[in-house]
Amino acid sequence: MVRLPYTSQLFEEDGQIVAVCPELTVSSFGDTPEAALTALKESVTLFLEECQRLGTLTAVLEEAGYYHESGSSRWLHREPIQINRLEAAFA
Repeated sequence: MVRLPYTSQLFEEDGQIVAVCPELTVSSFGDTPEAALTALKESVTLFLEECQRLGTLTAVLEEAGYYHESGSSRWLHREPIQINRLEAAFA
């Protein structure tokens, strides 16, 4: 069994809660935060299972910034050394 940690972010859009996994660019939605998270978990699982079925799982995960933990079935995501909120100004 492959183990893969990921982040969820929740946003409100048009009366729905949208749940996003930024590492994998997967999202889903629900009427409540709990429903959105449940839907996101299912979407992420289906996405990863399909990547595995197609033989692209390793390439997809490496492209998303994951690396395989030596000697285990776990993949880890690289951790940022700094996070900044910036603003662009343009005409």
